[in-house]
Amino acid sequence: MSTTPSPAPSGSVASIHLHPIQAGTPLQSVQVVQAVENKGIEGEPRYFGRINGDSGQPSRRQVTLMEREQIDEHALALGMASIAPGAVRSNIETRGINLIAAIGKEIEIGGAVLFLYARRDPCEKMDAICRGLRERMMNSRQGVLAEVRRSGKIQVGDSICVRP
Repeated sequence: MSTTPSPAPSGSVASIHLHPIQAGTPLQSVQVVQAVENKGIEGEPRYFGRINGDSGQPSRRQVTLMEREQIDEHALALGMASIAPGAVRSNIETRGINLIAAIGKEIEIGGAVLFLYARRDPCEKMDAICRGLRERMMNSRQGVLAEVRRSGKIQVGDSICVRP
């Protein structure tokens, strides 16, 4: 019996966040989530199980991710001591992986597999954190959008591996 070895870890999960039911309020930090194939993160009221109105197919926007290093770089450039985990409204904040470089690839993250398919366009809520943050997040410095290809548990501290 032949088994394919898992790729070497590229990074890890720094924090996980769920959107609130009431729009515009802070995200809720959690330690563990269940990613569900073609649906997103179970219990995520903003994205879970959404259907594309044009195609009738599951929405591709199921999970958002952003690098903690990028968030820290933005804070420093804007003269802030830090930007709190979850403030940039990403479901998963990572460490040690270049997410933009992994667009078009699958990543193993905990027990799940996500497909990173596009850059995430920052919204006007970023300027509510600090004026100028939205502009800084443009041009490949804003995080990525993903769809769930294989269901599985994801928790803080899990390794992230880019699949070959």
